[in-house]
Amino acid sequence: MKRSNAEIVREYGPLPGVAAVHGLTYDGRHVWFASGEHLHALDPASGQAVRKLDVPASAGTAFDGRCLYQIAGEHIRKVDPESGKILGTIPTPDGAASGMAWADGMLWVGQYQKRRILQVDPADGRVLRTLACDRHVTGVSWVDGQLWHGTWEDGHSEIRRIDPQTGAVQASLDMPEGLSVSGLESDGAGLFYCGGGDSGKIRAVRRPE
Repeated sequence: MKRSNAEIVREYGPLPGVAAVHGLTYDGRHVWFASGEHLHALDPASGQAVRKLDVPASAGTAFDGRCLYQIAGEHIRKVDPESGKILGTIPTPDGAASGMAWADGMLWVGQYQKRRILQVDPADGRVLRTLACDRHVTGVSWVDGQLWHGTWEDGHSEIRRIDPQTGAVQASLDMPEGLSVSGLESDGAGLFYCGGGDSGKIRAVRRPE
């Protein structure tokens, strides 16, 4: 396993009216993040929150290229990012989840306490695969065929790349002490966006080549 220190290249926030950042995702222009009662769109160039949707948003967030998916309690809602309209709802697996990502037509849902990532059918919420992890799972992200997830355990956070077949850890980026990772998403290029939990911040971390 390759282990290195996370390189934080930019920090956003704390943002006005945002007490915590839960899940987040990236739509090619904006970083969408969950703050509990709302979904916000952040312009990563200016650092300003430019939109807000009234959608329950207490955990993971994902984007499928057209729509947002947002976890809140026992439900995963499919959301039109333009209107905020709820287009569909599926059950959250086991009623609990942390992070979430979209890849190849499927949702990948992290479960914090159960230390695992589930592949979920977005049509009906069926669990198709279960991938065991050895740390608490926060955010989840797929980029360039690689599966990454955040951890937050015993006051320490990492960003880990794992084998999508076995769950074995292949690389780890250690966050500085005291900085947590709640949500996680790649910009598809050289950065990860990381939710900072109760700090109300979002951090951009360099993704290793």
